[in-house]
Amino acid sequence: MSSPPWDYIAKLVCIGDSGCGKSSLTIRLCEGRFSPHHDVTIGVEFGSRIVPVGPPNTLPPPPPAPEPKTNPDGSASSTGLPEPPRISATADQGPQKHMKLSLWDTAGQETYKSVTRSYFRGASGALLVFDLSRKQTFQHVTDWLNDLRQIAEPDIVVILVGNKADLTQGEDGDGNNKREVTKEEAEEWAKRNGVFEYVETSAKSGENVEKAFMRVAERIYNNIQAGKYDLNDRRSGVKGPSAGGNKQVRIGGDANKGSGGGCC
Repeated sequence: MSSPPWDYIAKLVCIGDSGCGKSSLTIRLCEGRFSPHHDVTIGVEFGSRIVPVGPPNTLPPPPPAPEPKTNPDGSASSTGLPEPPRISATADQGPQKHMKLSLWDTAGQETYKSVTRSYFRGASGALLVFDLSRKQTFQHVTDWLNDLRQIAEPDIVVILVGNKADLTQGEDGDGNNKREVTKEEAEEWAKRNGVFEYVETSAKSGENVEKAFMRVAERIYNNIQAGKYDLNDRRSGVKGPSAGGNKQVRIGGDANKGSGGGCC
């Protein structure tokens, strides 16, 4: 029997108010598409995607861009040097590791809360999603986080996601910016509540969708390397390759091109 195409499985939950785009984010990640009309999630829906984690996929971030130079008349100068190339991975970093993200897209309606909360158990990561164009959904993220931390494991990796960024850029057809939550406000909330990062996404355009999921996957991988999980304990939310699995679509490289499957 051949070995599975992944090294770890991690359970991730998408939580937040109804209508914030949790299902659209999952579909965008799994299938690479956006559906403007999606039925309200009842209970929980599932998806999965295999992503690369750790070196050589994880390269140092590019250096900050130099301050733009200006001419005496105030116009931009074209004498700036191009950004230096990023350092490529070396052979001694070992083979690329892959993680299968088991995505649990939960219902946001109050009616289903007692059901969806039960799916928080055994999750190693969570995307706490709100709608940038609806302040009320941001005001509720504290309640969602409290529910999550009452049920999930203490080491769960949580990222705050402000979705529908396309509505903050005048792309709604009438040129209006519908942002009701500032980036600074969300970042401050994340810092104050021990959420490790804030990312603004658009399931419609695909902006930062992979980044949000990949940031959670990388943090989980770092926790694995630090020995924070018992890979034989299902309650940890992370499993090793002995758990079995089917081949899925991968992020990165040629496998990501022209691929529309992977969601289950």
